[in-house]
Amino acid sequence: MLALAAVAGLLFATAAPANAYEPVNIVHTERVQAGPYGLTVGFSTWPLKAMQSLDFTFIPDGGIEGKSGTLTMINPEGGQNRKQPLVRHPRKRDVWGLDVRSMPRPGEWTFRFTVNGPAGSGTGELKALPVLEQPGPPMGVSWAISTLPLIGLVVLVVVAWRRTRSRLRGGELPAIG
Repeated sequence: MLALAAVAGLLFATAAPANAYEPVNIVHTERVQAGPYGLTVGFSTWPLKAMQSLDFTFIPDGGIEGKSGTLTMINPEGGQNRKQPLVRHPRKRDVWGLDVRSMPRPGEWTFRFTVNGPAGSGTGELKALPVLEQPGPPMGVSWAISTLPLIGLVVLVVVAWRRTRSRLRGGELPAIG
């Protein structure tokens, strides 16, 4: 009996850390030259699709130690998102990255990198990054379909309330049981 309890305790103690986080799986990479720094941009999904979550990794040649940088994402119309610092990926701590992000719309995006390090500062761009249409039905159709059960519930509550109210007004007491 004591051996069974020890095995069960060991099983529960080792299962939680093993399932804590799924590793980042890079399926496609692109190269960018940002001044004196080579940068490998990794994607966890390829091809990219609008509104589809994925991980990005940014790996400078020689690692991230002693370096810093920023990323500016430029949408297909040429509008720039705010500059954001390149930070360690939360699940792959030895590289920079973005965790569970999505591209808001289809088209050709540009990622502009500025990297600072021992060799100075450099800027480079990953241009014409193709982002395809959002998978599945359009967002409006998805929302409309997902609200159908709520509408059915509201109709059911209104019908039940009206029936109960008319019985109470008529002097009838609802049957219990």
